[in-house]
Amino acid sequence: MSMIRDLRAAVRPSLRPSLRKNSAPYSGYDTTRDPSASSAVVDCAVYRDGRRLETPAIPTPHEAMLQVREEGGFAWIGLHEPTEAEFAGIAREFGLHPLAVEDAVHAHQRPKLERYDDTLFTVFKTIHYVEHAELTATSEVVETGEVMCFTGRDFVITVRHGGQGSLRALRHRLQDDPELLAKGPSAVLHAIADHVVDGYIAVAEAVQDDIDEVEIDVFSTPAKGSPRGSDAGRIYQLKREVLEFKRAVSPLLRPMQLLSERPMRLIDPDIQKYFRDVADHLARVQEEVLGFDELLNSILQANLAQATVTQNEDMRKITSWAAIIAVPTMICGVYGMNFDYMPEVGWKYGYPMVLGVIGVVCFSIHRILKRNGWL
Repeated sequence: MSMIRDLRAAVRPSLRPSLRKNSAPYSGYDTTRDPSASSAVVDCAVYRDGRRLETPAIPTPHEAMLQVREEGGFAWIGLHEPTEAEFAGIAREFGLHPLAVEDAVHAHQRPKLERYDDTLFTVFKTIHYVEHAELTATSEVVETGEVMCFTGRDFVITVRHGGQGSLRALRHRLQDDPELLAKGPSAVLHAIADHVVDGYIAVAEAVQDDIDEVEIDVFSTPAKGSPRGSDAGRIYQLKREVLEFKRAVSPLLRPMQLLSERPMRLIDPDIQKYFRDVADHLARVQEEVLGFDELLNSILQANLAQATVTQNEDMRKITSWAAIIAVPTMICGVYGMNFDYMPEVGWKYGYPMVLGVIGVVCFSIHRILKRNGWL
């Protein structure tokens, strides 16, 4: 039980992570020894018995692997948006499959888990909630990024795309737990998966707040001058953002289930059971996201129904006034005909009588329509 608590404490940050600036290459990295990869490498370290080996300067990926093969342990190399040229040398050094390398460089991949010989290639979609003072029809609610993870027997290579999803804080938390890091690369893979899914939980809570706000606005009395149905743009925009969220969450569930259920040589048995916990949290988030989609559909339909009701009420009022105006129009039209012999045309009280009849009939129609709720 103590190991479970330590593991969770090491890899799980707060459910509402704060914004972090993009990671930049460490100043200690010697670019003269590996210029092709220098601009993309964020950090490179060798871990033995769960502890990071201290070196005068950040080693190159080549030096890290030489040290691992000679003395044991594993290397963890972090990259940020590498180009083909920057990643080519690392791919050759670690024997990475060309298809996986292509996916890692070009990004925009669907979350997945693939095995190439003795390497696992995992793609995670990171989600960041974009803070906004007010939700509008053009508000960006979620921002996506990607983290690709190559996991081998003695190395972990993480490739990050996008401005969010930095793994630096996660690396520091793992380094504070040598017992966990001693489990090898699979412990890093689990920590990344848990970190990404915890981010999903935080975003789901924030999106729920936005949906609650829109729902309250739709079913409350509209502000003066704001017609019913004016929230459709905000609802549709929020629905699009939820769809983006869904595309990140749903495809990842199957890979997490595979990592938790199927024995794999590259996954430590002590670590594999913890992937089940990640899969459970991910399944819960998926259910919430699907619920968001259905709820937004219902809110949108209610909003459109309110707009239709408002339009019907307006048409009833227009029809009612048209019926009232039709009375004087008809009478005046009749007496506007230029016939020589027409009733009351020569009568002294004919004109006041006609005006009186028009007024009485219009007033009666108005009262009837008002009583029936048309006016």
